[in-house]
Amino acid sequence: MASGTVNATTEEDRILRTWTPLILRAILIVSTIVMVAGLILSIAFAPDYYVHRFQAIQRGQLYGRSNFAQLVQGMREGQPHSVLIIGLYVLTLVPLARVAFTFVLFVKERDFVYVAATAYVLAALIAGVLLGRVG
Repeated sequence: MASGTVNATTEEDRILRTWTPLILRAILIVSTIVMVAGLILSIAFAPDYYVHRFQAIQRGQLYGRSNFAQLVQGMREGQPHSVLIIGLYVLTLVPLARVAFTFVLFVKERDFVYVAATAYVLAALIAGVLLGRVG
């Protein structure tokens, strides 16, 4: 009975250690594709967008902020700025996912000092994403 439990735990650890890098690479690849698409759209259709935005900031005329739904709608419409920002959001998932997987691994190993430290880092990352400003 004990060897069955050890085999199940070993199999779970192997799966966690195998799937973690695969998922992280997939997120990174998707983010790269989205941001490259945004750069191509920006070069092709709005090469002066950021220059005008910077000049408006210098004059004290800030653009309004976009919420996530507006960014998704802008991405559907092919707006370069929205595509780039969504790509950055996807890129933000890489450290979040890495810390989340590490948290799960420490919980499984019952290493509670590292569980507490990882939970603190994960909470800080999530708070940073939630409190950050969009675009």
